[in-house]
Amino acid sequence: MKSNKVKGINLKSECFAFITSAVAVLALLAFALAPAAIASSEGDVRTTVENVFQSLKNKNYEALYESLPSGSRSRITRDRFTSSLRRAQDNYELSRLDVGNIRVAGDFAVADTVLYGRLLKPVSLEGKIVVQQYLVREAGKWKVATGDKATIQKFLSANPSFARKFSIRPPRIFVKKDNSWIEFVPPKRGQ
Repeated sequence: MKSNKVKGINLKSECFAFITSAVAVLALLAFALAPAAIASSEGDVRTTVENVFQSLKNKNYEALYESLPSGSRSRITRDRFTSSLRRAQDNYELSRLDVGNIRVAGDFAVADTVLYGRLLKPVSLEGKIVVQQYLVREAGKWKVATGDKATIQKFLSANPSFARKFSIRPPRIFVKKDNSWIEFVPPKRGQ
């Protein structure tokens, strides 16, 4: 029978000690790095939201198309997406973006944002849109799914605890009148 000792060393106890130490170090690293990973994810989400806003502001619609999740891109062609944005580009002018709270749950994130700009047609008005940006991570990159209700509902259905913990709110539109923000409520269709 082979001995587990090599030159006076008990291999079983040495292997056990090594494995125990390695597991302890990995656990400590995971515990120490978890806040950094969350912060990194939140930072990546913030950067993605800001880049998408800049692309929209700069009318770089091709880059915007690439920021969509694959499910959204499979439902609309690049040409149709970019041409619809080009048709609307003379109606508004974006000025700035505020990014508030960011919540990340696995491969899904929500960022509270306020987009500021000016409506140019049919009338000139200063406005802002308070909207949650929804993002999904695909192949390690965040993609903006804000207008993709199917993707959002699929995630929320699969993650009810996320939906309960972070309420999903519809966008709110405000216009500036006499130096005050007044909420604009569009009339319901058919009325």
